[in-house]
Parts: sequence; C-alpha cells; structure tokens
Amino acid sequence: MVIRDTGMPDLEREIGGPDTLKDTGESRIRQEERLAHFIRMLSDDNENSRWKAAESLGRMRDPDAVEPLIDTLWDEDSRVRLKAAWALGQIGDIRAIPPLRRLYRMENEGVQEIITEAIEEIIVKNLKFDTKLTPKEFSNPCFGETQ
Repeated sequence: MVIRDTGMPDLEREIGGPDTLKDTGESRIRQEERLAHFIRMLSDDNENSRWKAAESLGRMRDPDAVEPLIDTLWDEDSRVRLKAAWALGQIGDIRAIPPLRRLYRMENEGVQEIITEAIEEIIVKNLKFDTKLTPKEFSNPCFGETQ
C-alpha cells in the first residue's frame, strides 16, 4: 500500500511521505516493539494501563496478541476483561472462542453482550477462511460446544 501525493506537504511530512507504508524491516521491528510493549502493559498494576493495552492490541489486530489477551479475560477488573473480549473480536482469531464462551457464563449481562459481539465478529471473519464453523455456532455463539 502506498500513500499517494496528497498535495499537502505538511500532511505528507507528518505521515512520512509516500513510502511510509511500505513493508520495511524497520517498520516490522517497530511493530514488534509496540506489540511487546502493550503485551507487557497487560500485567501492569494499574487497571487503566491494562485497559489501554487491551484496546491498543485490539486496534493492532496482531494474532500474536491472542494468547496474552485470552489470559487477560480473567483480569480482576471487569472493564479490562470487557476490553480484552472486544480486542479478541477485533483480531478475529478462532482460538479465542472457547475461553470467551467460558467467560460468558460467569459475567454480567453488560459484559455478556460484548462477549457475544466478539464471538460473532470472530465467526464472521473466519467464515471466509474456515469452513469448519457450523450453523450452530452462528445461531448461538456463546453456547456452542467448547473445545
């Protein structure tokens, strides 16, 4: 993906010019550093930091964040658990469905709604790639069989 000439030099300078989004080794290293930073933040003592880390990982949509986010589903703070569920939906990795289903059974109605949305998002994202998903998972994503 290449950024076109916007005709706005200030914007081009801010985003780094037309070659900014080329896949370079340096950009991959920065991405990996950001990922590692936010994964470490999931263990921070401050719940706001953990919440922000889960949100950032969801926005990054990196599959390497799935396991740490699954672990965060059991955080003591319900807001952090909710944001971890949301982030897993954003990433769309099917590995998150069984732990999300387990969490669903233990959460209040507000968190259950986010968990349901996350599972539905994962299913939709994977229908294009994985034909192993069944109609049963579509109709009731939180109560399907766990693996």
